[in-house]
Amino acid sequence: MEAEGRENHSGYMIKKEKETGSVLKAGKKIIFLDIDGTLVSAMAPPSALAASAVRAARANGHKVFLCTGRNMPIIGDDILSIGFDGVIASAGSHVEAEGRVLLDSLLEEETIQECLDVFHAQGMFCRIETPDGIYTDPQMEKLLRMTHPGPENSELIRMQKEIEAGILIQPYEKYPKKGAYKICFTSKSLEAVERSRELLGERFDYAVHAYADSSSCYNGEIIPKENGKERGMEMVCGYYGARMEDTVAFGDSMNDYGMMKAAGMGVAMGNACEELKRIADAVCGSVWEDGVYYALRGMKLA
Repeated sequence: MEAEGRENHSGYMIKKEKETGSVLKAGKKIIFLDIDGTLVSAMAPPSALAASAVRAARANGHKVFLCTGRNMPIIGDDILSIGFDGVIASAGSHVEAEGRVLLDSLLEEETIQECLDVFHAQGMFCRIETPDGIYTDPQMEKLLRMTHPGPENSELIRMQKEIEAGILIQPYEKYPKKGAYKICFTSKSLEAVERSRELLGERFDYAVHAYADSSSCYNGEIIPKENGKERGMEMVCGYYGARMEDTVAFGDSMNDYGMMKAAGMGVAMGNACEELKRIADAVCGSVWEDGVYYALRGMKLA
């Protein structure tokens, strides 16, 4: 079937190749894996055990999806080469199953600029993630280099490691202004974050990542309420004719919160933030202990 496009009420483009894929077999699960702090640690390549767990689960007839805040350009080949049935990227704004694009939802540029105005008025710095790349305020890199995040803030650690690894992140002045999947933010003040939430919170879910009492940098992201990782999971379940009860989700940070609550089985990593552990159905070992591998083995999925 040829791809079809239609606009939803927000003007986003939803692309569908066909309504459903192969039906999920009885007793099989759809497994959703966050990347940073879950499948991999601090931009490191996946461990041999993590990769083997994914392959074994698929060989056993389960479907395995990446479910990440990363946009597609920065999901490395070292991760994709493991082999997955699909991916939910940009915290739910881009969804693929078996090579078919189920959703590609860009925020309109007018909305992007409105959000940037709110953040900048509060002295916050922004990172704009698009289909083609990442664009940031120049002050963000300086702030990232100065801060010392705790091990439970995998998102802030990843952004620091991207700088060290030389991943191409362009200045805002090169941003093409054609819409974006999401906006991440950093702030020296938690009060500034809360003031921005008062203005944007009706339209966006705020994922404010773990921070210590002595934090000099607060970071997070805004996710359109109609998207989110859990919405991507629902689309994948619809594609396979499966129920949300058939899903297992692994995560570690606050952009996994909706995913964990929606999953049939939500598993928090041992290194996850406390807010996530409180709502999880189970807590496995940390990413450094190959928690995903041992949990999937223990659940007899891999």
